[in-house]
Amino acid sequence: MSYEREKIIAIEAVLAATQLCEQVRQQISPAAIEKKDKSPVTIADYGSQALICRALAEAFPQDPVIAEEEAAALGSAEMKLQLQQVTDSIRQVIPTVVPAEVLNWIGHGSAQSGDRYWTLDPIDGTKGFLRQDQYAVALALVEAGEIKVGVLSCPALSLNGLGPGLLFTAVRGEGATMRSLENEASQPIQVAQGTQNLRFVESVESGHGNQSQQSAIAQTVGITAPSLRMDSQAKYAAVATGEAALYLRLPSPKTPDYREKIWDHAAGVIVVEEAGGKVTDMYGQKLDFTQGAKLVHNQGVIVSNGRLHDQVIAALAT
Repeated sequence: MSYEREKIIAIEAVLAATQLCEQVRQQISPAAIEKKDKSPVTIADYGSQALICRALAEAFPQDPVIAEEEAAALGSAEMKLQLQQVTDSIRQVIPTVVPAEVLNWIGHGSAQSGDRYWTLDPIDGTKGFLRQDQYAVALALVEAGEIKVGVLSCPALSLNGLGPGLLFTAVRGEGATMRSLENEASQPIQVAQGTQNLRFVESVESGHGNQSQQSAIAQTVGITAPSLRMDSQAKYAAVATGEAALYLRLPSPKTPDYREKIWDHAAGVIVVEEAGGKVTDMYGQKLDFTQGAKLVHNQGVIVSNGRLHDQVIAALAT
């Protein structure tokens, strides 16, 4: 089956959302809204989700969407001002939009599961977004548990002489590509092939992993350079383009039972896999995207150029 239409719609939606995010980031000082889990969410998170869910609902009305943000919080009486700010940000793209439509579009991302579904992180790495650093808009299509299409926008990322501002696209069986956000000309990407001067990437936030263990594992497999710490799924992009050979996200000792959210990984997974890399959990098991919003059957995430993968899994087992 060809996924050309899905790819085109996804790219258009992600680009529109990226433009909104950048306008919010440049025009105002985005105030973070604290969610129940204490993570920050901004006007741009909601606006990005609204635009992408609107596009998906129009193009693929039967497809559920599992997205990060919830409409209920934004629709509460105490959030009336924030809802208006989100609406105003979207009016730069859709001048006639009203708050009720915005809530409806955001709410379209509240699905729990589906045999075929989209998963969306409207801003992956909100803390990076807030401090003018790396963030991503990440969208993926999943069918029968397999990621089929992934689009990953990294507005602050520069790699291989391109940027800042890169868009990564992958379709199962068709490879992965990279292009500038400002130029439609794309180029194929490939993971690191050599064994010299390898680097690994990890999250900026220490709570997102076990940094001491991650450093020890990287050294065990021969990576001696300090880690490159980045927010968001830009880390997947670094591996997919050969900028890094390994991305480690091992469970933090503070939250050993934590399970990753699917929207934090799906788009990046297919980009890396189609670039020739490999992604599993810390036990070498394929990530299971059939269980709703969380990777309940997986613990930790290992992303590599493929050549290092078995060594990493073996090192974790000792």
